[in-house]
Amino acid sequence: MKFAFAGIDFLGGVFEALIGAGWTPIKLFTRPCDGIYDHNEAVVAQARRHRVPIQISRMRPEDLAGLAEAQGRDWALVVAGYPWLIRGWRGRCAYALNFHPSPLPLGRGPYPLFKAISDGQPDWGVTAHVLAEDGFDTGDILAQERFPLAALESHETLLAKCQMAARRIAAGPIARDLPALWRTPAPQGTGSYWPRVTDADRTLDFRSEVEAILRRVRAFGTIETIARVGESRVYVAAAEGWREAHRHAPGTVVQRYRRHVVIAARDGYIQLTRWSPVPVSEAGQLGR
Repeated sequence: MKFAFAGIDFLGGVFEALIGAGWTPIKLFTRPCDGIYDHNEAVVAQARRHRVPIQISRMRPEDLAGLAEAQGRDWALVVAGYPWLIRGWRGRCAYALNFHPSPLPLGRGPYPLFKAISDGQPDWGVTAHVLAEDGFDTGDILAQERFPLAALESHETLLAKCQMAARRIAAGPIARDLPALWRTPAPQGTGSYWPRVTDADRTLDFRSEVEAILRRVRAFGTIETIARVGESRVYVAAAEGWREAHRHAPGTVVQRYRRHVVIAARDGYIQLTRWSPVPVSEAGQLGR
């Protein structure tokens, strides 16, 4: 089947998996990336290998009309990690579907992985669903894979699990059976929308228990949490901790050794092992 792909490297394995299953790419829609949190080098390289056009600007109905004029209507629009609502595909392609990194209808929204870990979800999943034109992540479900979350799940391990599951769904049920799945999708029903996280969501509260603080650190991983250390605000990529009775006020710095800082929590201590006074998104701009 011919297909256009809209996305970045975050779920770019879907692009590769469909090509590996024998589908033929006809266009890549991607977006500008910061090269820190977001990347599109792999999907762009894949598109160039197959000599298909690449569009960085936002997809418009006219772009889909142009593809329909050039390709007919027997092709699929596959979306995975594309931030803009897409309208105007009906009547211009046979299928339009989105890959979302949650077990829909739970966890609609731009990036639910952080909250999945910080909330202590017992399991998670990836869903391929019909692309809705009236909202994000609400279309009928075509295929879904669920998996358990580990007790010490981190952002990086959950991201890898979602990427691997997305590839399996793309290469399996979507590549093999999309026409049949399209005829009998499952309505989502009532769900939940998780908005984009804020700095408040990323901030460590040392009045909390050690387990909850470390879970939040793992939830953001290299995206970094925010902590108050004395009078300074720092950005934390990794921390450890332990439970221990003490009389320190939560948030008190009780130990420093080289780059490691130990801070009192409600029921123990948190040791910041990888942190910086500037966020990773700004670190490369120093000295410019």
